[in-house]
Amino acid sequence: MNVVDIITKQKNGETLAKEEVACMIEGFTDGSIPDYQMSAFLMAVVLKGMSRENIIYMTEVMRDSGDVMDLSGINGIKVDKHSTGGVGDKTTLIVAPVAAAAGVPIAKMSGRGLGFTGGTVDKLESIPGFRTAMGKEEFIGAVNDIGIAVIGQTGNLVPADKKIYALRDVTGTTESLALITSSIMSKKLAAGSDAIVLDVKCGRGAFMKTLPEAEELARLMTDIGKAAGRNTMAIISDMNQPLGRAAGNAPEVQEAIDVLKGGGPEDVRKLSVTLAGAMIAAGGIADEPEQTDMRKQTARDEGCSQKFAKGMEIAEEMLTGGKALAKFREFVKAQGGDPEITDDYSLMKQPSHRLEIRAEQRGYVEGVDALGIGLAVQHTGAGRERKEDPIDMSAGIVLNKKIGDRVEKGELLFTVYADDEIRLEKGAEEAKAAFRFGENIVAAPDLIKAVIE
Repeated sequence: MNVVDIITKQKNGETLAKEEVACMIEGFTDGSIPDYQMSAFLMAVVLKGMSRENIIYMTEVMRDSGDVMDLSGINGIKVDKHSTGGVGDKTTLIVAPVAAAAGVPIAKMSGRGLGFTGGTVDKLESIPGFRTAMGKEEFIGAVNDIGIAVIGQTGNLVPADKKIYALRDVTGTTESLALITSSIMSKKLAAGSDAIVLDVKCGRGAFMKTLPEAEELARLMTDIGKAAGRNTMAIISDMNQPLGRAAGNAPEVQEAIDVLKGGGPEDVRKLSVTLAGAMIAAGGIADEPEQTDMRKQTARDEGCSQKFAKGMEIAEEMLTGGKALAKFREFVKAQGGDPEITDDYSLMKQPSHRLEIRAEQRGYVEGVDALGIGLAVQHTGAGRERKEDPIDMSAGIVLNKKIGDRVEKGELLFTVYADDEIRLEKGAEEAKAAFRFGENIVAAPDLIKAVIE
């Protein structure tokens, strides 16, 4: 098959045959297609887009390029959750134990952070002793024993995506609906769960800047999940400002535990209950719900089905009744971590330096740029510029004010934590620049933008 002909067809916006899509992905993965030809193909995809049919083909070929997890040894409907990436997004630490406490088996593979978006594996490894590496038998055994296990992605899971992603990163081809979708969904399908709940971020600190873009991505991903026989749904949530108040690794773990204890920021709790409710519904725990007036109203308010509304009710019960916190402790202990961190945060790594930034004027917070805060957190040492970079688990930023809050001169805006003083000051300056003030009160952006069941 002639590679130049395939590139030319894609450049002209033509639909490729399944065999042509497979030729490009398989050839690049095995090294028979060089970087320069794949770069040309990727740029043609960015400029011309791809048909839904071709995106589905590409996702399937990428999924099958390496290991595909067989989770049939786990009892029940396995449900996975994925976020398209944001700042302060610690929801996996909450929704996984909430759903598991409700009876949904959670066998999840997560990634590390790169750039300004954090990674669940890094957050978990900020817990002393926590292991994110397990063999397949141990992984499946842990899920059958306690209902939950979260590990890092295996070395041979979707190798095609690893090679393509690395090339996209250096050729300016990251911003493509087709390439983003195939990258995310190939990994989710290879991970082996029966159902997938997607948290599609929308706004300044997300891949998708506008709601129409986010809706298009969400519908495309749910279509691909459906085509692969997976029950897939998406929640579109706001990322114009950070989620919650903490951004970093250990700081986000602490905030997640606050939510599991029944407190924490309201936006983190609301999104966590929504996502966990979707997972509980997908896991069959909320089947045949009673037709109560409260549930009907919840479903209308949230734009979701009554089964989903029932799932959210169950999620709230797991949080308020303490079952989710107990499951989190059990989960941490099972993977070698110290569950006592839930009562004593000082057991986690502590930063050498902290810096409080206070308001220089009075007024209202009109904006807290999520991208700006994300980059500031990265530069404190909490994030990576390259995959091999070490990170400071204790570093990060904790916000005291967010959009809509009243601020008096001299009042605390945020605190920066780091081991390195230069990084501390750089992060503080960048975070300070992310704030915008005005004289009139403004409403915080809606957290839940849309639900696609």
